[in-house]
Amino acid sequence: MDNWQTHRPHYTTQFFVLFWVAALLLGLLLLAPIDALGQLFSSVTILIVISLCSKEANHAQKHQHFFRTLALVLAVALSIRYLLWRGIYTLKYSDVLSLIAVWLLFAAEIYAGITSILGAIVNAFPLSRPLLTLEGMDKATLPTVDVMIPSYNEDEDILEVTIRAAKMLDYPKDKLFIHLLDDGGTDQKINANNPIAAQTAKQRRTDLQALCKRLEITYHTRAKNEFAKAGNVNSAIKNTQGELIVILDADHVPTSDFLDRTVPWMLKNEKVFLVQTPHFMANPDPVERNYFSAFTRMPSENDMFYGTIQKGLDYWGSSFFCGSAALMRRAHLDLVGGISGESITEDAETALDLHKMGYESVYVDRPMVSGLAPETFDAFIQQRMRWAQGMTQILLLKKPYKAQGLKWYQRVGYMSSIMFWLFPFARIIFLLMPLAYLVFDLQVYHASMLEILAFTVPHVIATYTISTMLFGRTRWPLVSELYEILQCAFTLNALVKVFLKPRAPSFVVTPKGESLDHTFVSPLSNVFYWLILIITFALFAGVYKFITEPLTRELTVVVMLWNSFNLLLLLSVMSVLLERKQVRAQARLPATNSVVIKTGSDEAWVGDLIDLSLGGARLRLKGEGALVPKQAIFTSWSHAQNKNVHIPIDVLHYDNESKILRVRFAPETDTQINEVVSFALCDSLRWMSFQRRRTRAISYWYGVKHVLKVGIKPVFLHVLVLMGKVAGRIGLYIKPAKEK
Repeated sequence: MDNWQTHRPHYTTQFFVLFWVAALLLGLLLLAPIDALGQLFSSVTILIVISLCSKEANHAQKHQHFFRTLALVLAVALSIRYLLWRGIYTLKYSDVLSLIAVWLLFAAEIYAGITSILGAIVNAFPLSRPLLTLEGMDKATLPTVDVMIPSYNEDEDILEVTIRAAKMLDYPKDKLFIHLLDDGGTDQKINANNPIAAQTAKQRRTDLQALCKRLEITYHTRAKNEFAKAGNVNSAIKNTQGELIVILDADHVPTSDFLDRTVPWMLKNEKVFLVQTPHFMANPDPVERNYFSAFTRMPSENDMFYGTIQKGLDYWGSSFFCGSAALMRRAHLDLVGGISGESITEDAETALDLHKMGYESVYVDRPMVSGLAPETFDAFIQQRMRWAQGMTQILLLKKPYKAQGLKWYQRVGYMSSIMFWLFPFARIIFLLMPLAYLVFDLQVYHASMLEILAFTVPHVIATYTISTMLFGRTRWPLVSELYEILQCAFTLNALVKVFLKPRAPSFVVTPKGESLDHTFVSPLSNVFYWLILIITFALFAGVYKFITEPLTRELTVVVMLWNSFNLLLLLSVMSVLLERKQVRAQARLPATNSVVIKTGSDEAWVGDLIDLSLGGARLRLKGEGALVPKQAIFTSWSHAQNKNVHIPIDVLHYDNESKILRVRFAPETDTQINEVVSFALCDSLRWMSFQRRRTRAISYWYGVKHVLKVGIKPVFLHVLVLMGKVAGRIGLYIKPAKEK
């Protein structure tokens, strides 16, 4: 019996006992004739209990799950109490416009409340599975594995690295088959009416066929580009026979132990159709690079989903396929006709179809695949729009909330993940609603200051406290708000299109490996300029309202604080919209290996790595290094290959004071290229160490201070850029006049 089967019933019983106790207390509160002052007292008491329980829940102890559950249930009860109060007592209006504004805001609050409650259930008991291995098993009895690498327009260099890493997977070579699935060189593309596009496709097919021949793997393409990535994979499934299938995106490089850690779960339980692992990004996304410049110190966007949410979903038997870095069972895929293609998020849809049939998924929380995050804000938005549209398609077309075959908790899991992607509707309302009151004098929130302190503020504090308890180590305060603001304007339009035509969206490949050879302002910045102007205008209108309308000053102050918070977040995202120049072709990640630098004349220097990439490394020598020659041999232990690697290097620079040596890898043979790939990218222990380094909790106030610190200066840079554009246009206008 595995870990999930052993612990789940106990925790579930505990959860529901506490839930009904809290529901009873909530019912008594609702029935009791309690005024705002009494509610304030009870809310403060509950908040104190929530705070104490959340602190205890973050320490490993006997009653950890009890405190965690109690904090979650009390917070949910407080939020429900707030929403009931809002619905019963505050939805007052005097005209049609106020009616619309009141219900829009309340709808956004209901959405936020539902997603919070679903999130509390999903993340109540994150499951950490034991680490399994194939060590000691009879290799002759292991299943055959097809590794499939779908590709559309990715560079050959990116594909070569992924293929080389896949060939070095620690698995019997007679049972391992690597396949490149080329959707950029299909018959349809090489016969396109556009002669340039046709020639490009032909050249791509020729180049990738040569690459596959050189690396001794199988090349696949197909007649037509139907059903995007799902169709590409399904075409290959029909022409392969492996019992298990690994799907890797073109830029997703597996570590050598990927199959060693995932195949055992397939052998353990024949009902398992999926073993999903995290998507570890080896480079910062635009937010991490442009805004925080804290890629190695701050948890990434992926860390919250893969480090917390997927583990929560796994407990409830609803962790789902994420498109790559996963092992799947062919026999189960055959039952649903392969990878599902009704939506553009074929991964989650496939998992849903198989969960409905009673098959099981496993999530292994060990980073064993490193990929590339989108380099530009434009590419980042394209990716998020596809995810939002695809999950909304699943909601509309598959209706997981009533899907036959799903357990109730699996429905909760899927709905929690889907509901999250509807955030643009609520986020836009929360951004613009203060404008309705401060500028247009619409009574969107009918409450006194005491009632706001008794009902609204405790609800907000409880929500942030629980968020910190659940995601404190994998998401810093205010970062979620920043990500949502950056996406909401663009994904809102994309979601509206899906609701109007659920089958209309088409799959768009996220650009990867883009180069940024200069700093520039994102072309998507204009919408944020307008939002800042509108919200700044609302702030000045609020000041005027405060001065001229003394009877409503209390509510005006509250709405102005709300509006100022929105303005702070909008000003902060300006930094993300400054696309900063990338000096290196590959991001360097921290590393701590011991290294020996040798020369042909048997001279040697010993040191320790500081950081590492496919292109080279930095290390600190333990002795004098000024005499290190321009060419040398880099020697270190490779966990991936379980041996020392010897890589030729070019010495770039040595600093006498810090004793830091910068080197560039210069492999000359096929074996040496493999050693660079394995040493730099195929060691999961290094990825685990890196994640532990940056997954740390910070206080809410530290997060606010950090946002203020890094978010204001870029505003002035944007102003300078805009002034330069205006000056340039004026110059172009004046110059022809002078010529006349």
